[in-house]
Amino acid sequence: MNTPRAPLIVVGAGIAGLSAALAAAPHPVLLLSRTRPVRDVSNDAATALAQGGIAAALAATDSAAAHGEDTLIAGAHHNDREAVRYLCGQAPHAIDWLRQLGVDFDCIGDSDGLDLGREGGHRCARIVHAGGDATGARVLAALGERVRAARHVQWRCGVEVDGLLMRGDVVAGVRVRTAQGQEQCLTGSAVVIATGGIGGLFAATTNPMSAQGRGLALALAAQAVLRDPEFVQFHPTALDVPGRVQLPLLTEALRGAGARLCDRHGRALMQGVHQDSDLAPRDVVARTVSAALRDGRGAFLHCAGLSIDWARAFPTVFAHCRAQGLDPRTQPLPIQPAVHFHMGGIDVDLDGHSSVPGLYAVGEVACNGVHGANRLASNSLLEGVVFGRRVGAHAAVAGAPQIANPARHTLWIAGAGPSLTHNRLNWLQRCLGDVLGPVRVHARIVATRKRIAADPELARSSQGRVALAMLDAAAARRDSLGAHHWSSVTVPESVDAVIRKRDVAEAGASMSGA
Repeated sequence: MNTPRAPLIVVGAGIAGLSAALAAAPHPVLLLSRTRPVRDVSNDAATALAQGGIAAALAATDSAAAHGEDTLIAGAHHNDREAVRYLCGQAPHAIDWLRQLGVDFDCIGDSDGLDLGREGGHRCARIVHAGGDATGARVLAALGERVRAARHVQWRCGVEVDGLLMRGDVVAGVRVRTAQGQEQCLTGSAVVIATGGIGGLFAATTNPMSAQGRGLALALAAQAVLRDPEFVQFHPTALDVPGRVQLPLLTEALRGAGARLCDRHGRALMQGVHQDSDLAPRDVVARTVSAALRDGRGAFLHCAGLSIDWARAFPTVFAHCRAQGLDPRTQPLPIQPAVHFHMGGIDVDLDGHSSVPGLYAVGEVACNGVHGANRLASNSLLEGVVFGRRVGAHAAVAGAPQIANPARHTLWIAGAGPSLTHNRLNWLQRCLGDVLGPVRVHARIVATRKRIAADPELARSSQGRVALAMLDAAAARRDSLGAHHWSSVTVPESVDAVIRKRDVAEAGASMSGA
């Protein structure tokens, strides 16, 4: 009688996790997630919120080499060149695969020709969209439906993975906790972490609030190596909604369609800053917007007068604006930078291998070097598909790592650490938002690191562990590079002083609005 094969365990049901699960066929897969995206597109997968499209060199005048050059320029040439070549070379095939799965990409009129848009950092129009600015939700729905129908995948939702099951120094499974608090250990041939990013650790983000680096905390508990955790991308145009941490995204495609960045007096923010003006790489635009807010000039996105069909091209943005009482067709939209993507993550090779046997990672939680120091717009969904498929297929074929004398190794749990209470998390979000923003001051980073390390509750928490790793890496990188940019300020205010000032300002705003 044949012994049932141990499943490949995939943690996370965003675009990378779903792509990996499908690519592992026919090897059995156990897919673990908090929610089921097919039935809840507002779930905790950042994919569902992605308004930007998928970058691919499809135009006759474009090429994978040009796409690669733009990726390297945006990443400050800190990228892994082989990863970039693979990503850009596979992009057209990724689009074809998604179309075969049923993703209905936007076309020009009634033709079969794809309607290509342009975003910051791209030399030409090469962004494929679905449903205007609903690309992420459309792709997630199609992938989810295909995974639900896949006979090799068992999908367990409503569970939180809070530990890795270890046999010696080899990952052998996971520990899960249900919503009712029940714990269970699940063994597998290997574990693929695809849990997304870290935006929920900051005071302003476009990510789901649940994106608090749990996958990184799991990897750290198993003593896996992280790579480039200091590189955090801020999207320069999040809708500035007072009192909210998770902010609505105003897609970069708006600027590709002609929207302008201006201060409160209508003066262009990007004039003379960069040769590509409003379509400069995101780190440049984010620093400029941040400086305008800091100087009191204000920052706004002007969309009035654009010759676009809002209902077709930007239905998500339009709905967000109207929900805040704003009409983008006639009013400037207040903006602020918000954490959007983490270029760093678990250090992996192109097949997703981490430094720990049996542990793979893919998507935003991983770092194979493809994005360098700053991600090029619309390369994230592409990465999830391209490397999700590669890592899933490889992990399934590779099987379980060989363990010498397994009977001599007892099983143990590498726990991610407890979660912070709401108040402690709020404090951490504000600290990281202040010291790991678009512009950084070394002394403040060091002071914040010391304060977190000296607080047992913070230092032992899953969020605190990830924060310390990011702060350590930021303090160690003494040159400005991509999204990691040092301020020229030499005598910074303390973190507590900055927070006290913000508290006073918020209290004053609250009183004046009462």
